[in-house]
Amino acid sequence: MSSFDKIQAREQGLSKALTSRQISMIALGGAIGTGLFLGSKFAISYAGPSVIISYAIGAVVALLLMAALAEMTIQHPTSGSFGAYAEHYIGPMAGFLVRISYWSCIVLAVGTEVTAIGTYMKFWLPDVPGLVWIICFSAALIGVNMFNVHAFGTLEFWLSSIKVFAIIAFIIMAAVAVFGNFSPDFGFHNYTADGGFMPNGIWGTWIAVIVSIFSYLSIEMIAVAAGEAEDPETATKSAFRTVILRLFLFYICTLALIVAIAPMHEILEGGSPFVTVMSVLGIPFADSILNFVVIIAALSAMNSQLYTSTRMAFSLARGGDAPAFIGRVAKNGAPVNALVLSAIGIAIATIVYVINPEQAFVVMMAISMFGAMFTWMMIFVSHIFFRRSLAKQGIPVKYKLPFYPVGTYVGVFLMAAILLTTAFTDSSFNMTLVFGSPFLAVVSVWYWLRVRPRKLAESAAERAAESAAESTAEAAAERLSPSKTSTPRRRRKVAPEL
Repeated sequence: MSSFDKIQAREQGLSKALTSRQISMIALGGAIGTGLFLGSKFAISYAGPSVIISYAIGAVVALLLMAALAEMTIQHPTSGSFGAYAEHYIGPMAGFLVRISYWSCIVLAVGTEVTAIGTYMKFWLPDVPGLVWIICFSAALIGVNMFNVHAFGTLEFWLSSIKVFAIIAFIIMAAVAVFGNFSPDFGFHNYTADGGFMPNGIWGTWIAVIVSIFSYLSIEMIAVAAGEAEDPETATKSAFRTVILRLFLFYICTLALIVAIAPMHEILEGGSPFVTVMSVLGIPFADSILNFVVIIAALSAMNSQLYTSTRMAFSLARGGDAPAFIGRVAKNGAPVNALVLSAIGIAIATIVYVINPEQAFVVMMAISMFGAMFTWMMIFVSHIFFRRSLAKQGIPVKYKLPFYPVGTYVGVFLMAAILLTTAFTDSSFNMTLVFGSPFLAVVSVWYWLRVRPRKLAESAAERAAESAAESTAEAAAERLSPSKTSTPRRRRKVAPEL
């Protein structure tokens, strides 16, 4: 049994019930969240109309990442996913760092997401405390994830479908306004008006790439979900083909139409760019419509992030990097203990945020941003080691895409450049390395002092047990087989009687 077969074997027990359609929608829905509906204004404030270029660069990075993940996932489908690939092809410590960074990133992200839902609900019911909605929605989503993975997939499919249909409706409406000549105020001449195409120069366009990367985050969960797919190979190929095309369509087309309709000063003075455009077009109840879509987007993000954080905790436990009980699976195939651990982490993050929202948000988002960027960069690095290892062993790649090696090295360079760029921004992004680097240093020291010695002892005990078993088997075989040195005794002839 190969070492990766051992990784797959130790992560067995999860229910394999996700369909190709569900996985495609899960990956697409995961990348369409509040980052597009609300965060796009932040990107536009830096880049202006050139935000189209910023999101196109981010989409290229996402495309290259999906290609790398598709190759590795079809070769080795498992719920540990990119954490397992880092462990196998780079080393155990790399696998630990990827898993713990990604788990922390997702838990903190959900903690901020769930508190945002409480704020969104106040738009309709201002007298109801936000904590009520936080508890209700969190309990509902945790309850869904305690059922088998099919329940999660079904809920996420419909939540994602609502977001997708909302964006399609917005694109159609905006395209009719721009190309239907309803008003001379609408059109591509707005790209160069009100500050120009690049009001803050190339630097502003590049800073907006950081926002775009966070808008695309969660597409990597397709690799995690593939470990519980009915047909991992078909599901991964289908998701790769459809998700990338739709991401380009939804993000690039949406932003191109937004900056063609609304003047830049109106977008920056308003709330969500979507509300601004809908107000300019005279759509009634624009605020309420978007609030509903944003709540759905936040619930979808919470649901998918709770799923992925649970699987990362499960993989940590099965790999010996966390207590073994976290890796236990219920009768329905759900890793309930890992889910409870992730829920506790979310609860702590939520409490910290409620107690001190301003400072807590900066720290939580900084660590979350660092963990996400670090994970994406390590996925590219793992792919380099993956391809080299298979080439050295003469093993064919089951699903080969044309982006290697140039695409993978470009992905590593861009992610490293984006991560370093955060240190030179004047926003909350500049806290990414300030809090993220010490976090990585602390978990690295923890690995060397606590996790590595335990794993070495377990590995030594396993080798000793295997050696003892082999010796016992050899001894038994020798007892059962005739001696090679002894000669068979001849039967004595008896003289016939006369």
